[in-house]
Amino acid sequence: MSTQTDTVTTENDLLARVTVAEGTEIHEPATGDLLGRAPEHTTHDLERVVAAATAAQPGWAGLGHAERSAVLLRIADRIEAAAEPLARLLAREQGKPLNGPNARFEVGACSAWLRATAATVLEEEVVVDDGSQVSVMTYRPLGLVAAVGPWNWPLMITVWQVAPALRMGNAVVVKPSEKTPLSVLALVSLMAEELPDGVLGALSGGRELGASLVAHPAVRKVMFTGSTAAGRKIVEASGANLARLTLELGGNDAGIVLPDADPRAIAQDVFWGAFINTGQTCAALKRLYVHESIHDEVVAALADVAKATPLGRSLDEESVLGPVQNSMQFDVVSGLVEDAKQRGGTVVTGGSPLSDLGPLFYPVTLVTGLHDGDPLVDQEQFGPALPIVSYSDVEDAIASANRLDVGLGASVWSSDTARAQEVADRVEAGTVWINSHGGVHPMAPFGGVKGSGYGVEFGVEGLKALGVPKVVTRPAAPVRS
Repeated sequence: MSTQTDTVTTENDLLARVTVAEGTEIHEPATGDLLGRAPEHTTHDLERVVAAATAAQPGWAGLGHAERSAVLLRIADRIEAAAEPLARLLAREQGKPLNGPNARFEVGACSAWLRATAATVLEEEVVVDDGSQVSVMTYRPLGLVAAVGPWNWPLMITVWQVAPALRMGNAVVVKPSEKTPLSVLALVSLMAEELPDGVLGALSGGRELGASLVAHPAVRKVMFTGSTAAGRKIVEASGANLARLTLELGGNDAGIVLPDADPRAIAQDVFWGAFINTGQTCAALKRLYVHESIHDEVVAALADVAKATPLGRSLDEESVLGPVQNSMQFDVVSGLVEDAKQRGGTVVTGGSPLSDLGPLFYPVTLVTGLHDGDPLVDQEQFGPALPIVSYSDVEDAIASANRLDVGLGASVWSSDTARAQEVADRVEAGTVWINSHGGVHPMAPFGGVKGSGYGVEFGVEGLKALGVPKVVTRPAAPVRS
């Protein structure tokens, strides 16, 4: 455990920790400028980090829940002390602005989740007490956990994976997305200063390195957030070591607006449900079904919100929407919008790149006149484009919401909570929100169904997922007269 107490004051201090003279170039999405070069770790580095983690894990597990929780709280303090430079580095690398539900928000969520994880109580469970025997179930550490993260919320999701793994007594090796490695490496370096040497490590590299980590015989659990296609590859790669898996995969979340909803009252929340992080969120609202009686009013209200929401460069204090993070995703979004135009869709706002701001800027785009089966409706756009589909019968809207092989989140919007609950009960998704979309709570289990993955994170169930159940059975104590 490091005794370093120097306070990090700038994002350049953090960059100095994690950049190398020769490595993978990382460019800022908002400007195209070179941010730094990330290490290209090898299988030799993998073996070194894994060996250190497996050696350190038994001692870490032996500290017990109380001491491990105390360490998580110290990590939270350290992150808070470096919150501004972390947020600035994140904004420069990922592209999200500093303000709004973006970079500063994400860093704040990291420390908040660490504190919540430390405070979560995991009691032993008496599963049998029938007079003849007593069986008690507890959860023990798995050993080594591989945490493979995405580029859209790189810091927050890393903490979502690492915090419960550490709390349960595991060692962790983090493999960030090759698109956002620097901010994650900086975060891990801060976290590791409060931990015994080797308990938390990080490796930077491409998919081949990630596949080697997932398939490593020492890995007992894989935490992965990313696309469904990548999730399937992780399932295949982890088969040899029979690692347990928690997979939070892609979604194409549906929202259903019932005819009694108030268009103006819901507009802000619908908008941010769809366009938080410029639409680059697994559980963002990605297709909106609106009853025909209020369709035009909802569209107009959303358009007004879009026009009033500032989009700009990541470090501009007034920006709350930023660029698409990378050119591959930019091409997906722009291609789906162009296809929608060709199919007769009506572009209400946006619809064309904002090349005057930079090569990766795409405006909030609302498209009407589309139907189930159109690519912008059926494919996860993962960006700032939302198809708004009119329906006449709520049964059709429910069928539309359920027709795809995804089920991460969904939402129902109504002035009648009881009616909304009835609809929500019939929507196939791991989480269904009523009159909101995408909010998560550290005590509410979160995970998907169908092609959106399996396993849950957060709360007591999330802690259990990072442990292995152990049942001890003994004779019941005799009743004394």
